[in-house]
Amino acid sequence: MGTGKQKGVTKDGSLLIADNRKARHDFFVEESLEAGLALTGTEVKSLRDHRVNLRDSYARIKNGEAFLYGVHIAAYAPAGQFSHKETRPRKLLMHRREINRLWGRVRERGYSLVPLRIYFKNGRAKVEIALAKGKKLYDKREALSRQANRREIERTLKGRNR
Repeated sequence: MGTGKQKGVTKDGSLLIADNRKARHDFFVEESLEAGLALTGTEVKSLRDHRVNLRDSYARIKNGEAFLYGVHIAAYAPAGQFSHKETRPRKLLMHRREINRLWGRVRERGYSLVPLRIYFKNGRAKVEIALAKGKKLYDKREALSRQANRREIERTLKGRNR
């Protein structure tokens, strides 16, 4: 038995399917929480094949229920004509109190619900939803310059230690 880390396995033992790296670039993430996903069988099979795209996806609360919009889960080829619609809204499985709390925060100016990652935890599909505030262009530039400076410092320290 090897002790190496399996590809896509996170610290808590869940299997990472997709990561929305662009969300952390475009938003300030204030808090995040886990929600279940109501999926069809062919969607689950496509997720297991890592055929999902989270770019430009978002969550919205409608009539007291949370839905995930814009997530593209590719059609499962062996299902043929019985496969699912690729970009349909998917219901998020959350407690009523969580939905109400998020609804109160989203009504505040500038807040959005953004999916950060989709993963399997104990065999069930989960999505990490973030309560986020949009970044302005100057915020993005500042973050990129800070990251470049940090990389430069690490590079010089690494060269000095040799």
